[in-house]
Parts: sequence; C-alpha cells; structure tokens
Amino acid sequence: MADGTDSGFSEGQSSGPGGSSGPISPDLDPLNITTSTVDLEESLDMGAETPLDCGPTPRSFYTLFTDGEGDPKSTGDDITTLTQSSLAGLRLDDALASDVHDLFVTVDDPEKHITNMESYITYRVTTKTTRSDYDSHEYVVRRRYQDFLWLRERLEATNPTHLIPPLPEKHSFRRLDRFSPEFLKTRQAALQKFLSRIVDHPTLSFNENLTIFLTAKELASHRKQAQGIMGKMGSSMRSMAAGYMLKNRSPEYATMQEYVNTFGAKMGTIDRINQRLLKEMTDYQQDLREFGPVFTLWSNSETELAPAMLGMASGVEKCEKALDQQISDQEHVFAPPVKEYILYAEAMKAVLKRRDSIQMEYELTVEDLSRKRNDREQLKMSDQSYSLGAFLGKDPEEVRQQKRTKLDSQIEELLKQVEVSNDSVECANADLKADLERWHRNKRRDVKEVFSELCDRNIQYYQECLSAWEETLQEINQKSELETASTLATPTSSCPDTPNLATPTSSITPPLPATPTKGGTEGGAAEGQGGTQ
Repeated sequence: MADGTDSGFSEGQSSGPGGSSGPISPDLDPLNITTSTVDLEESLDMGAETPLDCGPTPRSFYTLFTDGEGDPKSTGDDITTLTQSSLAGLRLDDALASDVHDLFVTVDDPEKHITNMESYITYRVTTKTTRSDYDSHEYVVRRRYQDFLWLRERLEATNPTHLIPPLPEKHSFRRLDRFSPEFLKTRQAALQKFLSRIVDHPTLSFNENLTIFLTAKELASHRKQAQGIMGKMGSSMRSMAAGYMLKNRSPEYATMQEYVNTFGAKMGTIDRINQRLLKEMTDYQQDLREFGPVFTLWSNSETELAPAMLGMASGVEKCEKALDQQISDQEHVFAPPVKEYILYAEAMKAVLKRRDSIQMEYELTVEDLSRKRNDREQLKMSDQSYSLGAFLGKDPEEVRQQKRTKLDSQIEELLKQVEVSNDSVECANADLKADLERWHRNKRRDVKEVFSELCDRNIQYYQECLSAWEETLQEINQKSELETASTLATPTSSCPDTPNLATPTSSITPPLPATPTKGGTEGGAAEGQGGTQ
C-alpha cells in the first residue's frame, strides 16, 4: 500500500476508498422506480454472470490479496488486519466458483408450549450437511421466534457490512390469532425463507453463530452473551452520526441510498393498497353472505319465482366461496413478500449507515494524520525558547527533538491505522456491492413471481364468478322454457267454462240494444199497437 494520506485513494477514485466517478445504476426494479430498466435487466438476467455496472470497482478480496493469477501476495502484517468477513470471503472463492450447496435447513412442525408464565410456539429445525465443520450429518432442534431473533442480531454484529435477511414482524398479521393454523403456516414459511437465504449466502453460512443455532440443544447460555442495550444504543448513535459527519460520500452510495428510500416507499404504498383492498373484499364478502339467504327465503313465498330465486342463491354462494379463497391467498401469499421487502429496505438502510460509519472513521483518521504532519512541519520553523520545557530549564533544541520524536511516533501509528481503515472500507464496499447484486437478483425474481401469482389468482377468481353466473342464468332460462312449453301443451277441454276459440265471435256476442231516439220510439209504439190490433 502507498504511504501517507494518499493510501486510501486508488486509480479512478475521487472521494475516498471505494469511491468512483460513475454512480451505481439502480435500474433493477420491476416496479419502475427509476427511468430505465433495460440495461440492468440484461446484466442481471437469471443465470447471468455479468456483475453490476458500478463504475470503477474497488479492490476486491481477489485483487487485494492475490497477484491476479490466484497466487497470494506477500502482505506481511497486513493479513492481521483482515476482518472476519474478509477471511470468509477468501476461504469461499472456490465454493463460489463451484456453487455447490452442502447445507440444507428445513423449518416445520410448529408446536405450542404452555407454561405458568407464557405460551409460545416452537418450530422444528432440521439440518442436513456434509461440511467438515459439523460433527454430524444431521441435526434436529426446536427453536422459537426469540431464537431466530438472537441469530439475526449475532449475524448483524459479526458481519456489519453484510445485508442480513429480515425476520417477519412478531405481530404482523393483525386479523389472525398468533396461535391459529393460518398464522403458524405463514410464520413457518417466513422463517424458512429467512434461514434459506442465510445458508445460501457464501459468507453468512459459515458463521459460527449459525452453527450454534443449528446444532445446540439449548440456546439459553448463548443468548446471555448477546449484545446489551447500551451496546445497541452506542452502535445506533455511531450510525446516525456517520450520516451527518461524513464529508466525502461517494455519489455511488448516495444514489444507492436514494434508490433504497424510493423502493421502500413504493413497497409501503403497495402494502397499504393491499390492506385497503382486503378490507373492501372482506366487506363485500359479508354482503354476499347476507345476500344469499335472502333469495332462499324469498323463494318460499313466491312459488312461480322459486326456481329463479334458488338459482340466484346458488350463484351468490359460489361467488362468496371464490372470494373467500381470493382473500386468503392475497393475505397469506401476496402480503408476506411485500412486507418482507419493506423490511429489506430498512435492513439495507442500516447496512449503508454502518458502511458510512466505517468510512467516517477512515476520514477522521486521515484528518488526524494530516494535522500531525502539519504540526511536524511547523515544529521545524517554531522557536522553542518560549516553550514550557524551556521554562523548566531544558534546552530548546532538546525540546524540539522530543516533540519531533513524539510526532513521528504518532504519525507512524496513524499511518498503520489509515491502512487498516482503508482496508476496512474497501472490504465493506466489496461486501455491500456483492450483497446488493444478490439482493437485486432475488428481488427481481420474487417480485415478478408474486405479482404473476396475484394476476393468475385474480383471473381464476373472476373466471369462477363468471362461470357461476353463467350456470345460474342457464338454469333460469331452462326452467322458464320448460314452464312455457308446459303451458302451451295444456289441452283446452280441461277448462269447461272456457269459450270455444273456434266459434265465431258474433255467435257468442249478445246483440247490442238499439239506440233510443224520438222517431224510433214512436215507430216502435206504432208497431206495438199494430201488433196488438
């Protein structure tokens, strides 16, 4: 590494270690958060090996500690400065190339436990592996939600620059009882996804805390060693301060932060819309449940309309059952991935803050080194005759030499700290970029899958409703045609009081009385008299 304050700047960098002139392109979101998605979709197509176009890439683990052909460099004491994640990354180069899965974890069999103090659920965690780090090839343990929470906290503490998958919220499904089968099924699937993402990670899967979680019969003794509240508060305060004190934040990570904020906001909007739709569908389902029996009761009082009323009741009942399935799928299949990626956005923000904290420490060390060097330069021209040592009887030149020796020692120590901080920042950048690329790839697949399933379920729901009403309409029309045909086929003789339709109208119509007029009356009277005579 180069000596001095320039040790943290490599070719193509302009704003500290890991900085680059070309910002990372965040156009990976199928929700169209940014303006263009074509280039990144091609670069991150499923199965593609093309990395993210992040501009000039900082020194990775491979280039930092090898000569470009796979042979290790002679780094001397620098090896001692490697972080745990760096060592894991170096150890897993061959594993990444072969992409062999040798660790499989299954979460199933939720079981309720009742004690005098509380009631809780445990899940069976089954592990099968061929790794030499494990004493056996198979383990079966039971874990509760707090154990999963402990594992995530320990992974976050030991791998601060890696993106740790989020856990589902402890009480995230307000409509369900936490002991109901629906809630347990959804929670089990979320915990399964959490562990699957960890065991598939090239670094996190080798963490010793994961090994303890998968193999230890009891975690009580290990959970006591977790970070205390004060430690968590201190980490949070440092992360918050880093965002304000950081001076040379790369545009690459500023763009990344803006992207994550926008993505989290849009996923939150989708979640709120989904909750509103669920409420509206639930209200509509209640109306259908009340509407169906109305037609059934109506058919009892309307004999002629009974077939039509019963057909309507059957159609309403079929639509209500289809809607019930639609509500269940949208609540337990669509909503959990949306909530997961909302939590993922928060986890990404936390990683970015921790990365900024590491760069802030580097910048503060560089500033301190620069001040010490300026003090040493000023010491050469300063007059030590009026220094405190001179007043105490020491020779001014001796005082100058003592100060110079002290500054040289401090500068030498700061140079080592700058190198260590520089390596830490570059390792943090490499870890973050690798996890971000993996996250984008998984996100594109998951979001596409969940929205495709939502479309398929909506199509199926409307097809079922359409089919139900078509059947109802067909039954009503068939019954109406049968009744009409039966009426037309009824014999006319069966009704004796009905007049013969073949008889001319004039034969059955009584004669109309003559209109009385004065002349007519007199004529009639004369005829009557003549007839009498």
